[in-house]
Amino acid sequence: MRSQVSFENLDASPFRFAVIYSRWNEELTASLRDGALRALKEAGAAESDVEVFAVPGAFELPLAAQTAAESERFDAVIALGVVIRGDTPHFDFVAGQAAAGIMQASLLTGVPIMFGVVTTNTLEQAQERSGSDDGNKGFEAARSAIEMAAFVEAVTSEEFA
Repeated sequence: MRSQVSFENLDASPFRFAVIYSRWNEELTASLRDGALRALKEAGAAESDVEVFAVPGAFELPLAAQTAAESERFDAVIALGVVIRGDTPHFDFVAGQAAAGIMQASLLTGVPIMFGVVTTNTLEQAQERSGSDDGNKGFEAARSAIEMAAFVEAVTSEEFA
């Protein structure tokens, strides 16, 4: 076996990251952003290798993530938002299109774009998933971004080929 990317020994130091978060539900998305930044820092990312951007809502995340990925400035992009089900079909449209758009942007650009959009039925569920403890989905998305950046580097490097 030539190379193995390990989730337990993540090293963010060789990579650059864009963290894009939605201002809609900002009391929650700011916590997701902070969780992502904490994960990147704990894994050795330099502050200068992480750029943070805010967009109006989760619906805008796919375009923002694709734009960041196409810039060739980042090895991975972390897209963060919160969509809470309400009494209208708005949730289905926003959550579904955000997920599909982020996936499409990642596939089109070849840059890992992590889906860190919390989709819940209630505010309480959203608070649990965006809290400061280990259940913070921003923290988890950032760790996945590090792992995927390392994977892409390993698979595309001349050493691996």
